[in-house]
Amino acid sequence: MRFMVIVKANKDSEAGVLPDTEILTAMGKYNEELVKAGVMLAAEGLHPTSKGLRVRFSGKQRTVTDGPFAETKELIAGFWLWQVRSREEAIEWLKRAPFDGGTEVELRPVFEAEDFGAALTPELREQEEHLRAQAAGGNGVKPVNGMVKPYLFFEGRCEEAIEYYRKVLGAEVKALLRNADSPQPPPPGMLPPGSENKVMHAEFRVGDTTVMASDGMCGGKPVFQGFSVTLEAPNDAEAKRLFQALADGGEVRMPLGPTFFATSFGTAADRFGVRWMVLVRR
Repeated sequence: MRFMVIVKANKDSEAGVLPDTEILTAMGKYNEELVKAGVMLAAEGLHPTSKGLRVRFSGKQRTVTDGPFAETKELIAGFWLWQVRSREEAIEWLKRAPFDGGTEVELRPVFEAEDFGAALTPELREQEEHLRAQAAGGNGVKPVNGMVKPYLFFEGRCEEAIEYYRKVLGAEVKALLRNADSPQPPPPGMLPPGSENKVMHAEFRVGDTTVMASDGMCGGKPVFQGFSVTLEAPNDAEAKRLFQALADGGEVRMPLGPTFFATSFGTAADRFGVRWMVLVRR
């Protein structure tokens, strides 16, 4: 569900007083957390109403009134648009915002298509989705409302790989289901004999990213081609440690070193064949 987070105006915002470096830094860190969590869809601050105007509609008449407008408590200084799972999640995120001094923030749910019931016909819904895709700079195709996650098939070495990433990257296993645990057995002949304890599906987290994995068809030799997994390190020393650990037993494709876009960048295939790009952004 989506929420608009409305920051009310005050005397300072209406006077055009801009936030100082300390406030901007704190707000930047908070926004970064929102983005990493997949919560923030949009965020903007607004100029004072002295630079705005209002248009009043009455029949065919249109009356334009220039700002400023007096009712400060009813004015808006900025907003976020959030995507969250529940009202409670939105409240918890809002409580973490770096506001002080009596700032008032309003949280309001955004209408979704389902809220309009039968009045929003299938034709109107399709038109709305098409317009939203075009407004987002697309080609009219409805954008994906979700997350893209990598799914790695280790062909019999999944549990070994997960344990390896746990030691090297601090991976946290969130789920692991074996073939024997499946309520629906695979078709006869799909898996080789002795695959009962192989991993049917697993999920583990590396930093802020969830990676899914499986032993697939248990073919014995995993093949990873046409993609690499990017691992961003906080500094050059950590990048070196991670790169050496991932390359141990694998193959260095490009030695770790400085480039025009990174203070450290290198590529390596680990012992399972997964290709990694390790970098520290400039």
